[in-house]
Amino acid sequence: MTKPELSDEQRAVFETIEKTREHVFVTGRAGTGKSTLLNHLSWHSEKQLVICAPTGVAALNVGGQTIHSLFRLPIGLIGDRDLDQPDQLRKLLNTVDTVVIDEVSMVNADLLDAIDRSLRQARQRRDVPFGGAQLVLFGDPYQLAPVPGDRDERAYFEHEYRSMWFFDAKVWQEAELRIFELTTIHRQRDDEFKHMLNAVRHGMVTAEIAERLNTAGARPAPDHGVITLATTNATVNRINGAALARLPGRTLTARAEVNGDFGGRAYPADEALELKPGAQVMFLRNDPDQRWVNGSIGEVTRITDTVRVEVEGEEHEVLPAVWEKYKYNYDPATKQLHRDIVGEFQQFPLRLAWAVTIHKSQGKTYERAIVDLGTRSFAPGQTYVALSRITSIDGLFLTRPLRPSDIRVDEHVRRFMATAAAIPAIEAG
Repeated sequence: MTKPELSDEQRAVFETIEKTREHVFVTGRAGTGKSTLLNHLSWHSEKQLVICAPTGVAALNVGGQTIHSLFRLPIGLIGDRDLDQPDQLRKLLNTVDTVVIDEVSMVNADLLDAIDRSLRQARQRRDVPFGGAQLVLFGDPYQLAPVPGDRDERAYFEHEYRSMWFFDAKVWQEAELRIFELTTIHRQRDDEFKHMLNAVRHGMVTAEIAERLNTAGARPAPDHGVITLATTNATVNRINGAALARLPGRTLTARAEVNGDFGGRAYPADEALELKPGAQVMFLRNDPDQRWVNGSIGEVTRITDTVRVEVEGEEHEVLPAVWEKYKYNYDPATKQLHRDIVGEFQQFPLRLAWAVTIHKSQGKTYERAIVDLGTRSFAPGQTYVALSRITSIDGLFLTRPLRPSDIRVDEHVRRFMATAAAIPAIEAG
C-alpha cells in the first residue's frame, strides 16, 4: 500500500522531532493527519524509537506496547512507589533516544510523572527530565480524556495536581513542551462544516451553527449503509443484536485464533464474530490493495471459508487479518533495540456496524452516520468526536436535536490549549 506523502506542515514537525531533542506534543483537530505523521515517524525515524499507548487496542493500532508493559509500571496510582527495574529493562531504557506516546490525552499526570521517574532511574540521570530521553506525544485533548478512578484516586489528584491531565504532570515544571497544532484538515472538504466542527471542538457553538447542524441532522436517515454512533455499549449491542436477529437464516460464528502472549481482553476485533448474509459491517483495517479503509461500511453477501462483502456496489472477498502484538527488547550484541512479535490475533477484520460506540469510532471516517447522544452527552469532547467522524454535513443524521449541554469542553483543556494557539505549527525557514 502506498504510504501517504507528508504535507509541508507534517514534514516540518517530523524534521523538528528528528533534528532536535525537544519534547514535542503533536495535536490538531480530527482528520488533520496525526496518525499519518506518527506512522511516518515509526517507519522513517533514524532515532532509537519506542512507541507506546495507554491502552492495549491503542498500542496495537500503532504497532507499539502499552505504557505499563513497556516501563513495567504497576497498575493504578503510582505516586512515589519504588519502581522495580530488571537489568534488561534498564538496558532497554538506556538505549532509547525517543519515547513516542499515542493517545496521550488518556494518560494521567501521575502516569506521565512515573514515566519521567522511570527514565531518570534507568538512565542514572536523575537531574534531567526523562533522563535525557526525548518525549513525543500525539493526541487531541478535545477528543479523549483520562478516565477518572475511584473516590480515593480523585482525591489524590485534587491534592497533588492541578488536574488529572498529562499536561499538568510535575515534570513540566522542569521540562519544556513544544506544541505543534496541525491545522490542515484532510477528512472534511467543506469549509462551512469544518468551521462548525471547530466551533463544537472549542465549545463556541452559536445559535446559528446549532440551528444549521440540527436542521441538517433532522432529515430521515437512509435504511442502508449508515452507521449509528452511540454513547454506550448497551445501546450499540441492542441495535446490532436486533438488526442481526431480523435477518433471515442462521447466525454463523467466526472464532479468532489467538497465539503467543496476547494477554488481557484488549482484542482488536471480536473473539467470536457473529455474521449473516445481509449484515452491515465495518472494516477494522485498511486493505493493502486499497479496496476499503479502516471504517468503510459494507454488507455481507456470502459466507464460506471467507466472507464476501459488498462495498459501494463492488463485491470483495475478505480474508482473515493478523494483528501482531509487539514487545521492545534490547540486543546486547548490537546494542540496538529490537521490536519482536510476541503474539498474534487472527480474525476477519470486520465488526457488526449498524451501530458502534463513539469511543470506538475514534480515528474512523464515515460518509454518513446517525449520531445518537441518548439522554445526554456525558463526557467532554464526546459530541465533537461523533460529529467529526463524518466527511460532510450532508452525511449527518441526529436522533434528537443537539442541546447546549451536549457541547462540553474541559476547562483545563481550554487553559492548556490557549498556550498552543500562540505557537504556529510551521515557523519561517
